[in-house]
Amino acid sequence: MKSRESDKIFGALESFRIEIPSWGFANTGTRFGKFLQPAAATSIEEKFSDAGQVHLLTGICPTLALHVLWDFPQGVTSTPAVEKLASQYGVQPGSINPNVFEEQCYKYGSFGNPDKSVRERALRHTKDSIEIACELRSRDISMWFADGSNYPGTANIRQRKQWFVECLKASHAELAAGQRLLMEYKPFEPAFYHTDIADWGMALLLARAAGPQAKVLVDTGHHYSSQNIEQIVAWLLSEEMLGGFHFNDRRYADDDLTMGSIDPYQVFRIFNEILYFEWEMGKRADIAYMIDQSHNLKGKIEAMIQTVKMAQELYSKAALLDHAQLAEVQKNAELVRAESLLQDAFATDVRPVIQEWRASKGLPLDPMEALRQSGYLQRITKDRAERNARSITSYA
Repeated sequence: MKSRESDKIFGALESFRIEIPSWGFANTGTRFGKFLQPAAATSIEEKFSDAGQVHLLTGICPTLALHVLWDFPQGVTSTPAVEKLASQYGVQPGSINPNVFEEQCYKYGSFGNPDKSVRERALRHTKDSIEIACELRSRDISMWFADGSNYPGTANIRQRKQWFVECLKASHAELAAGQRLLMEYKPFEPAFYHTDIADWGMALLLARAAGPQAKVLVDTGHHYSSQNIEQIVAWLLSEEMLGGFHFNDRRYADDDLTMGSIDPYQVFRIFNEILYFEWEMGKRADIAYMIDQSHNLKGKIEAMIQTVKMAQELYSKAALLDHAQLAEVQKNAELVRAESLLQDAFATDVRPVIQEWRASKGLPLDPMEALRQSGYLQRITKDRAERNARSITSYA
């Protein structure tokens, strides 16, 4: 590879960071049940420990996304303990994720619930989550809602929209300077007739209604099959409303498979739209890159490192594109040349240059092999196996 291309990759890797989720290290499953892993994290400390290992070996995962219900058992009063763990394991608290979908009171929704007392409870929890974020100096509060309905005629869709606007405005009012409220969307599941925030347009309208510090968060698994996600990304960029990503992959619906396992070219195309935008604007887009995956079968830490490596590779491939040349051939409607620029960049083997970059940072050339040779997996498997065995649950 030419030195100019290597320099492009080095430059891209210098600034590329991706956040990992605490729940990605714990035992998770589907509505049919869980398959337990003996090395899965069973506490917030073990999640920080595992995240610390991923960052130690990859060098690009300095923050851990946290889930309020799962990671802050005493709410705001849990923050000093979380700060201590962050300092101990070398990974800082990242985005804060409220949970307004798991408790029984949310059976008919949270911000869209017809019961005012439930809406108020969901709003209190969101405000508490924002306070946690303030205490931990976390910028982003990521909002995902399961709200919707399963049968025609059972919900006043317009009224629910208005309740969402009211609650989101009230939530936005609690943000500190520099904080952001990220609005996530999903077309279906768990609701199967209508979902209150079903697509990027609904998320965009609600974010704008909430206030100037609200943006849209794109989860790559939250789209209908064959939907053009990079076009959504391009539109949100042009509207200055793209706040972040939850990266994962899917074959059918919200499968939460590891990033790039099914369609790596799609992620490459997304990165291309972002880097093309940055080239045109002459500045970096303010986007939070995050992973949101459920590692039900793959080893938790191995799956996370595999994902981080894939993210680096796809971002590096997109960085190789000559956007000045791309703009010129697009202007002249040279279709084959334009498409070939993308295909050639995607086909480039960037792994040797990424290894050079890792070596320059004192990182292992192969983070996965370094993990396997470190003895960490063997140690945590021995330490956690008994606790995980006691957590067996059934679907019904």
